[in-house]
Parts: sequence; structure tokens; C-alpha cells
Amino acid sequence: MTRRELLAALPAVAMVGETFSTPAHGSQQGSDILGMTAVDLAAAIRRRDLSSRELMVAHLARVDALNPKFNAIVSRRDGDLLLREAAALDEEAAKGSFRGPLHGFPHAVKDTAAARGLAHTRGSPIFRNNVAEADSLVVARMRAAGAIFTGKTNVPEFALGSHSFNPIFGVTRNAYDPSRSAGGSSGGGAVALALRMMPLADGSDFGGSLRNPAAWNNVFGFRPSFGRVPSVPSGDVFGQTFATSGPMARTVRDTALLLSVQAGADPRAPFSLKEDPAMFATPLDRQWQGKRIGWLGDLGGALPMEPGVLQTCEKALGAFRDIGMSVEATTLAEPADAMWRTAVTLRHWSVGADLLPHADRPSERAMMKPEAIWEVDGYRKLSARDITEAQLGRTRIFEAFRRAFETFDFLVLPSAQVFPFDADLRWPTQIAGRTMDTYHRWMEVTLPVTMAGLPALSAPAGFGGPSNLPIGMQIIGPTHADLAVLQIGHAYEKASPWIGQTVPAAIRS
Repeated sequence: MTRRELLAALPAVAMVGETFSTPAHGSQQGSDILGMTAVDLAAAIRRRDLSSRELMVAHLARVDALNPKFNAIVSRRDGDLLLREAAALDEEAAKGSFRGPLHGFPHAVKDTAAARGLAHTRGSPIFRNNVAEADSLVVARMRAAGAIFTGKTNVPEFALGSHSFNPIFGVTRNAYDPSRSAGGSSGGGAVALALRMMPLADGSDFGGSLRNPAAWNNVFGFRPSFGRVPSVPSGDVFGQTFATSGPMARTVRDTALLLSVQAGADPRAPFSLKEDPAMFATPLDRQWQGKRIGWLGDLGGALPMEPGVLQTCEKALGAFRDIGMSVEATTLAEPADAMWRTAVTLRHWSVGADLLPHADRPSERAMMKPEAIWEVDGYRKLSARDITEAQLGRTRIFEAFRRAFETFDFLVLPSAQVFPFDADLRWPTQIAGRTMDTYHRWMEVTLPVTMAGLPALSAPAGFGGPSNLPIGMQIIGPTHADLAVLQIGHAYEKASPWIGQTVPAAIRS
């Protein structure tokens, strides 16, 4: 279809002060644009077969149609202003000038990341009226690559917990069942992706915040090796080595495209990796004959799993066999309960220190959710010996993975221990009859990867459980093997065509 035909088929753009008047899901051609991959959209814009304005119109129409029900995007910017910004990028394109791979892409930034001129609430009433004065490093890179920021994506308060709800914006709802949780903390981004409200999504991850929401919305979420996507904190640049920013997308190639923008060394981040991020924009095809997958399952029965999670993931493992790999059950040398104790201590140390200034102010403490106060109280109780022992425990976790990689090329774990739960719950209190003693115990399966600093791709594993909802699995690679993890994820995706074919009911034509 020609560019002229594309424009003619798009929904009409409203005049200033009006809203979009479109069918429930936009025009047919608008829907076709929304179904394109980010890689193909970028190529179409560079060829000038598609304009940034057309791309913006199609996505804003989808947001208008579905966001009131699913609540993925918050603090949305004015549509007319966004269209003017898109038109300005089209003028640049007409002169042969393109800012980067995201030229003209509409993009909603996770509400834990600062984006100049946009609300930056972190889901907390403490920051209800906060507007960022400058971009964070990863946001600055996306802006420089040509992204047009449409608003923010919803998160849990302070990004604590894998269920995206907060007192300011409310609950984000699962793309496949709005009565269920979207996951978190990058829940808004995952839902915006699954419903084609945005072509890409950024996120961040400590306890599975890129992995769990991707798994529950049938998209991909990539936690990079620590240092691959550096952050520039205002405080201690050496102490925080747990949380990292990263990409989410509907395909692995799209995930890699966004990573190529986000990644790269920065002199202010001493652990940032110096490899050229352009490598992530190269073809991902490789041969995998004879390579080995280690299936970690429930870590030898140590982790409770909702019925159906393991079975769904084990069925999905067949795709690795289809591309010539072997799959064998294995486990890690470090006991699961020891890994949990290590993770809880180090999370108190990291999260509690961040939240302590707010908890020390009575007026702000009164606005903090109990889970945040629990982290601060845990931090206050830590001794130097506690932290030293936990750091040694973290070393043992790393060593357990390193030893496993002497046998296997990649390891696989479920991305969550339950299917999406009722959106009205704060968090699951039991799994398979076992009581969860903290607000994040049910996401214990993600924390060993965090502690080891390894790259992990959450890939869709299928649909299961009593409501036939999505679940995913973590494809884990050795230290700094980010590209290899994306390459094997790409091969898995090609062997699993159902992933792209199984779209939410809300967008089925």
C-alpha cells in the first residue's frame, strides 16, 4: 500500500480541543499499522512509506479506545501537541534527516523513570504533583533516538510488588482479562504493548519487574546483564547493583532494537559495559543444533507453583527441541531458602535506603503503603555483619549459576509462580497451599537471576490455569551473554508462531 493510501485509510484527526472520533479500535488501516513490528515500522518511516504523524494518529486512537478500561497509560500528554511534534519529525524526514531508530515512535515512559516535562510520580502520593526537570539516562537516549513521549505507564507505588496499582492512578488490568492483574512493576508498559497502544515499552527490573508483566501479557521482557543499560544515580554509584532498566516488546527483534538504543557505557556509571550496543540491531539468526538447555523448573520442589505453571512451561520447552537443542532437568547448587534470605536482606539494604528519607518524615510516612514501610523497617534492623553475609550469599548464587553453565548453554525458569490473579487483591497469600510470608514471596523465582546479575529474557510460554491465561519463562544466559540470550529467544519465537497469533480479545477484529 502506498503512503497516500495509508493516510486515506487512517481515522480522522480531531481539531484543537476535540477528541478523536474513531471506531472502537480505529480504522482497518490503522489496525494494520498497529499490527506491524517496531523493526518494520522503523524501516517504513525511513523509506517514507509511513509518516510519524500517521503512526501517532493510529496509536492515539487505540489509546482512546482501550486505555479507559485497562489503565496502562497515565499522565497522558495533549494529543494536538503530540501531533505537532510528529509533524516536526516528518519535516526532518522529508529533508533526509532521521534522529535514530525510534524516529517518530510514540512512546510512554515507565513512571519510575524521569522524563523532562512529564509527571514523575513513582505511583506515590508523595510525588503526586512532581514534574521531572531532566531526563534519566535511558530516557535521554530514547529521546535522542527520536521517540515522542506520549505520557507515562502505570506502576505499583515505588515500583514495589508485581501488581501495578497505586493510590494516584488505580489498577492496571491484564490485556487478556481485565479482571486480572497486569503484573508489575512494568505492568502498564506490558499492557500497552499487548494492546498495541505503543510499539515498544521501557521498564526496569529488580524482582522481576520486566519479566513478570511480560509473562502475564504474552510479550517479551528482557532484563539485561547489570551494567548493560547503566543508570546514573544521584547517590552511591557503587552500592546499587540490583535494579536495571531494559526493554519490552512484542517480538525479540523489537526487544533487541530498543536495547540497542538503551544500552552503552556512560563515564558516570563505573560498572557500565563498553561493548557497542549496535550489535543488538544486527540479525539474530543462529544455528542451535547440539546446544543444551537446563530446565530448573521449581528448583527441585523448593518453590511452590500454581497448578499448570510447570506443565505449560514444560510444553513450551518443545520449541527448543524443535530447533535441535536438548533439554534436561537440573537445579542449582545453592539452596532456594538460602537464596531467598540473601535476596531479602539485600533488597532491604537497597530499597530501604532509598525510601528511608520519606519514612523519616511523618507526613510522608503516612502516605507510604505498608510494603514500603516493611522494607524501611527491615533496613533499619540490618547490621554490617548481615550485609556482609548476604554479599557472600550473593557470591554463592553467582557461583551456582556459573557451575550450571559449565554443563548447559542456557538455563530456563518460569517467570512467575502463579497465573495472573484477581486485580482486586494486593498480592497472593498462598500458592499450592503454602503461605506467602511477604508481599513478593510469590515472585521468588525471579530473584536468583537478579542476585547473579545475569541476562534473562522472559518469553511467552503459553496459556494455562483455570482461566487459560498467559505465563512465561525466563531464558537465562551466562554473564554478559545478552546477545546470545536474544538470539536463542529469537529462535524460540520463530519455533512458536502461536505467540504472535494469540492476541487479546479486546483487539481481535
